Amino acid sequence: MLLSIASFKGAWVAEMWEQIGESGCWNPSCIEDKMVYVKSLYSSIENSEAFPTSLVWNPWVPVRDLICCFELTFIYHFFLQMITQTVLTSNLKRDCISCSTGKFLVLLMIGGLAYLMLTNTSSGHSDSNGLAKGVIFKEGGIKEGDKSIMDGGNRFRRFWRKPPRLPPRLSPDEKGSNNSFIHDPVKLNEDSKWIARQQNVKKAFIHAWSGYKKYAMGFDELMPLSHRGVDGLGGLGATIVDALDTAMIMGADEVVTEAGSWIETHLSHRIKEKGQVNLFETTIRVLGGLLSAYHLSGGEQGMNSTHMGPKSIVYLETAKQLADLLLSAFTSSPTPIPFSDVVLRDHSAHPAPDGQSSTSEVSTLQLEFNYLSTVSGDPKYGMEAMKVLEHLKTLPKVEGLVPIYIRCELRPWLLLILFTPITVQSCVELLVTLPHSGEFNGENIRLGSRGDSYYEYLIKVWLQQGAERDGNFKYLYDMYEEATKGIRHLLVQKSIPKGLVFVGELPSGSKGAFSPKMDHLVCFLPGTLALGATKGITKEKAMKDNLLTFEDLENLKLAEDLAKTCFEMYTVTSTGLAPEIALLPHRGLDGGNKSSEYMNDIIIKYADRHNLLRPETVESLFVLYRITENPKYREWGWQIFEAFEKHTKVDSGGYSSLDDVTRLPPQRRDKMETFFLGETLKYLYLLFADSTVIPLDKFCL
Repeated sequence: MLLSIASFKGAWVAEMWEQIGESGCWNPSCIEDKMVYVKSLYSSIENSEAFPTSLVWNPWVPVRDLICCFELTFIYHFFLQMITQTVLTSNLKRDCISCSTGKFLVLLMIGGLAYLMLTNTSSGHSDSNGLAKGVIFKEGGIKEGDKSIMDGGNRFRRFWRKPPRLPPRLSPDEKGSNNSFIHDPVKLNEDSKWIARQQNVKKAFIHAWSGYKKYAMGFDELMPLSHRGVDGLGGLGATIVDALDTAMIMGADEVVTEAGSWIETHLSHRIKEKGQVNLFETTIRVLGGLLSAYHLSGGEQGMNSTHMGPKSIVYLETAKQLADLLLSAFTSSPTPIPFSDVVLRDHSAHPAPDGQSSTSEVSTLQLEFNYLSTVSGDPKYGMEAMKVLEHLKTLPKVEGLVPIYIRCELRPWLLLILFTPITVQSCVELLVTLPHSGEFNGENIRLGSRGDSYYEYLIKVWLQQGAERDGNFKYLYDMYEEATKGIRHLLVQKSIPKGLVFVGELPSGSKGAFSPKMDHLVCFLPGTLALGATKGITKEKAMKDNLLTFEDLENLKLAEDLAKTCFEMYTVTSTGLAPEIALLPHRGLDGGNKSSEYMNDIIIKYADRHNLLRPETVESLFVLYRITENPKYREWGWQIFEAFEKHTKVDSGGYSSLDDVTRLPPQRRDKMETFFLGETLKYLYLLFADSTVIPLDKFCL
């Protein structure tokens, strides 16, 4: 049975009047005695187990809006009876009327009961939620429009106030969970650790830039030991453009200003005057760098409208100027497969001497050209680039896997026919047996050099299409899905003796022998598999929303297994840095670190011991950390970064590739690749950053 505390207090008053009425004594001393008696009686009830211990006895302060559960159900009827008898007793009415004190007390009682009725009625809407209905509380206070509601209900309450409500207590399980209201010292210390490490990566970037700026500004690459620059990528200042988006992400404003000013002043002229450039390398390093800078500097709904350096339109116009010349590689080819090289000053293009291109090169142009069409409003860029993937869709494959070479024309074979004395019949037979234009050449299947980014761009270009990806671009995901099945079936094996999962090669196709060779370039695959599984969101969210298929879960497992193998390629060497190529199942030359658990699983040939400061492993660690939220990937990344700092940093500025990662001290190669600034340090910085910085469900990196 429910009884309000207000009724309890009313019963106390009624009992007092009952005692006074029965005694017939109305002088002040009698009234005081009866009050003491009744108070002691109700105090004993209040102190019993049936009365809530949270209430404090005070007969002069009514307590409202709280509901109590009494086990003694008769109390309510007992109190009701007392109130009724007290009010209706003729003796009480006659005696009260006969004295001024009685009249005053009767009026006081009636006023008290009326007040209790009013306050209980007005508070009836507030019990369920703890707030009066219609009142909205925000961080800044009460909304102005609700003041009238509060004024009417609080006229009496200004003097009669409840004690403040305490916040609900958390259970032990809730206390252990993520809660934004709890400042966990351990978590705060962990966050500060990664912020500090992130800043160390930024310092490394500035050190690399300082060496380039001092000795090689305007050249494609720095030779940090010789203190000079070299143009190995066409002379377009590739390091400047490739590093610019990294500087913007890191907030390295001085670098952004210096790089942006150089681009605004010099790059357009160089594009007009320079000679031969490689279509693939120029697209991913220079065109991609310009478009990233355009977006990050606020162009076309970009990230930040306030930035250092030139206006964002400068980057877009320069990108269009370059892309217009690169388009000649597509338009000059008789097939959908573009020529490999472009002569900028002649507005011309030509194929490689053997008439073929790398499969990865022709299929790793679409992200950049598609985005340029989007921001420029001119569809020609994306249309030409997408013709390549549309053509590759029609070609025969081996369980979704493709050879590493593709022909863009028949020129070498036509020359052979023209200058070789053969009959017409022999010529026809030769043409029938030779690969047709635009088809794969050879059977060599691998995910290392010349094959890697074909698989990477299938899923990334599909993701880039956004809402349209399940329409006309669904074929890209189908090709990716078929390829991942083929990888698991034909290329994945385990090493001996410890069982590291790795991806090998098929040099002679699916019917030939399996090669246990794994390039460092293959370490792009863990990140790609994870990205393809969750589409950039966390694994936890994807599982919660039931978005993962069995195929996705298999790919995630393979991604994590391969990431471990890629990391162990670093740990087995004396320097802690990975070689360019490793062999896994066979015994042979090891990496030099005798304490490594996997010393006998990862074999390194003499010719493969160099390290070029490549980004593939740290990119996969970054993606896997964002998706799985497992901190081990951060720790692995930090270990790799420390090895770079220890063995490749050049005191005078810059970082150097290594000749042999198995020896201490390692011999240096005197070359700092553009991708060390443009990718390797970028991914390390993002690995240690908050997940809201360049979120994977919104950016294709």
